[in-house]
Amino acid sequence: MELTGSRQIAADRATVWAALNDPEVLKAAIPGCQELTGDPEKGFEATVKQKVGPVSATFHGGVQLSNVAPGESYTISGEGKGGAAGFAKGSADVRLADADGGTLLSYDVKAHVGGKIAQLGARLIDGFAKKMADGFFESFARAVEGPPEGEPAGDGESGEKKAGWFKRLVGRKT
Repeated sequence: MELTGSRQIAADRATVWAALNDPEVLKAAIPGCQELTGDPEKGFEATVKQKVGPVSATFHGGVQLSNVAPGESYTISGEGKGGAAGFAKGSADVRLADADGGTLLSYDVKAHVGGKIAQLGARLIDGFAKKMADGFFESFARAVEGPPEGEPAGDGESGEKKAGWFKRLVGRKT
């Protein structure tokens, strides 16, 4: 299965790059992620619980970064095993580019699944993969940018858009 897409993020490239390498941001952005440990240099270990159609499983696996061009791109690859449910493995080429109002994050994903999950059929799996990617990038953008316009800012009084928790952590550039 292959999936390609992009997402405009309202933050400078350095902030987006830092978030892409932060285990806490990644853990918060990965749908169903229960645990993510490690670092970009040595790799990450993850536990993710997901339900694909009638199959529910907890996947345990590792993730490695390669082809790292700081601030520009990397390849993230990994494999997870979900016991009797099967396995998933794949890689994504992630690229960052300056864009009006922020950073354009583009990705090309190649993935393969096996076991009970593979028996569900390509259409269901492709729909699930797109839903996972959309969920990841929505959560990732929210962590970096803050809530969308029109949602409560959470600061009580001013109504001003509040920075995402990651942007507050690294310092907002204005």
